Amino acid sequence: MNNLLLSITWNVDPVAFSAGPISVRWYGLFFALGFLLAVYMLGKMFKAEKCPDDWADKTFLYIILGVVIGARLAHVIFYDWAYYKDHLLEILMIWHGGLASHGGVLGAIIAMIYLSKKVMKKPLLWLGDRVFAVAGITATLIRLGNLMNSEIYGHETTLPWAVKFLRNYPSIPEELIPACHPTQIYEALAYFCMFLFMMFLYWKKDFGKKYTGMLFGIGFLWVFVFRFFIEFIKNDQSDFEADMILNMGQLLSIPFIIYGIYLVIKAVRDKKVCN
Repeated sequence: MNNLLLSITWNVDPVAFSAGPISVRWYGLFFALGFLLAVYMLGKMFKAEKCPDDWADKTFLYIILGVVIGARLAHVIFYDWAYYKDHLLEILMIWHGGLASHGGVLGAIIAMIYLSKKVMKKPLLWLGDRVFAVAGITATLIRLGNLMNSEIYGHETTLPWAVKFLRNYPSIPEELIPACHPTQIYEALAYFCMFLFMMFLYWKKDFGKKYTGMLFGIGFLWVFVFRFFIEFIKNDQSDFEADMILNMGQLLSIPFIIYGIYLVIKAVRDKKVCN
């Protein structure tokens, strides 16, 4: 760190450790830890509701496949198709980076549709409530992984917690490197607060039983409303976004926000009908 009152310098090696030709990155470790913590807590929830012992493991398997495939395809299609249309085989090389969170959420939903119909024989909203109740911890750690990669940060700012991401400017003197919003940290804090709030609603207020679809809807609104507004201070991920009024992240957030509003309204209405 250098002169904390003016800015913070960040120059962390994204590789956590290497073993011969194999390098393990911090992003991968945080990604895996986020899912492991989520499935652990999901298992606690399923156990409390006397669900079959293998449901948490099956949920973990299908959702992580859905998230990775969906996030990769969304990045390829929405952010970098101009490149990948001529390099189709590289679509499979996810270790080179390139995952879009909106696609990850859509992939998770597709996985949950399969699980709810074929494995659990439960409504999608029942499963969605429980998955989204723990999803905040995964999202938190993924954004911390982005921080370790020195990626997905914001515009230049004079705020005292602004960060200089030195690794992205290897040939520029430190005093000339822009100090930027650490939007990865902003998002991580937002998602961690979401996780705590959802745990409170599930365990203390019994929302998982009282309001079917409510936690699912709150999760969509919390994540994508925040994502919509944080994009105003984030750097564009692709050059084509420079002339857009709303960037791709904001446009992709709108359908999820609408769906979240629908779920919350539906949950409240269904509760009134039951009463």
